[in-house]
Amino acid sequence: MCYHGGMKLSQYAKQQGISYRTALRWFRDGTIQGYQAPSGTIIVTESREPAQAVQKVAIYARVSSSEQREDLERQAERLSQYCTVRGYHVALVVKEVASGVNDSRPKLLSLLKDASITRVVVEHRDRLTRFGFQYIDALFSVQGRVIEVVNPAQNDTEELLADLTSIIYSFCARLYGQRRAKHKTEKVVQELQEQGDA
Repeated sequence: MCYHGGMKLSQYAKQQGISYRTALRWFRDGTIQGYQAPSGTIIVTESREPAQAVQKVAIYARVSSSEQREDLERQAERLSQYCTVRGYHVALVVKEVASGVNDSRPKLLSLLKDASITRVVVEHRDRLTRFGFQYIDALFSVQGRVIEVVNPAQNDTEELLADLTSIIYSFCARLYGQRRAKHKTEKVVQELQEQGDA
């Protein structure tokens, strides 16, 4: 793939859907050809292998409870259609039933550890994780990988409440012990709901 006259490395990175840092690494290791102008700007003149060819895409879909399994399937289907429209070849579809605040998600952990996956596509940030999205995104960027969020905005009150309950239970278990945690959690959630209704 040749670029007659060349293009700036930043433009190349945007066109290929990769971070500038990844494009710079590819330029330095010779994966993409170009030169550095006296101003310091890197101009890409050709690419031996287009980024699309080396890209390995995974879809990650998640719901918080087994009652939402139908939504899990619909979510995976929507993501598959999204990838098809963009010309992504999906190598892996990962579906998981777990809370967004649960850090014991074996399927997600396996996906994050698989360095051969260069792009992970999720419907909303919260599908990947309720907290710490920016840390995962920054780590992916350093590794030359991408997390693509299809729809940045989401307002799922029911799931948010389930995640809040999970957090409260975790803290109650630490404060009061496992035996009293369930009762204390129910009490706190009930009080929050009553305040919300008021």
